[in-house]
Amino acid sequence: MSRRRRGLTWVLVLLFIVVPVLEIYVIVQVGQVIGALWTVVLLIVDSIIGSWLVRREGARTWRALRSALESGKMPATELADGALVLVGGTLMLAPGFVTDVVAVLLILPVTRPIFRRLLGTVIARRLQGAVIIRPGHGTRPGPGPDDGSVVRGEVVDD
Repeated sequence: MSRRRRGLTWVLVLLFIVVPVLEIYVIVQVGQVIGALWTVVLLIVDSIIGSWLVRREGARTWRALRSALESGKMPATELADGALVLVGGTLMLAPGFVTDVVAVLLILPVTRPIFRRLLGTVIARRLQGAVIIRPGHGTRPGPGPDDGSVVRGEVVDD
């Protein structure tokens, strides 16, 4: 099994087994402290506040994306913010306190830059070994290190 595939397996185990068990544990613990009825009320209020926050930040991110596109600017930050708000909104749909805390951290404009940098790092690592396919030019390895061992140039057909 490849290294990448093992990593994906562990991520899936975490998402589908560990997170739900953790959510149930936290809900039971909160229920024992404040009671079952108040736990349900807290989960409902949490969902209402979360949906309001997703709507507000989603609209703000959409406006920033449109503004960047209209000005001709590359909307990298805006696209990353949109992805983070989308993932945060999806997490808000899952009942539970743990996923809601992670969702709020992804959605809030104060904490979103931290996750934006993390997302950028993950994407950059994934792209380092990518193969670039250029129409009419075939395939070639992605950009390599610029340590002097690679001569940058262009092929000119006569």
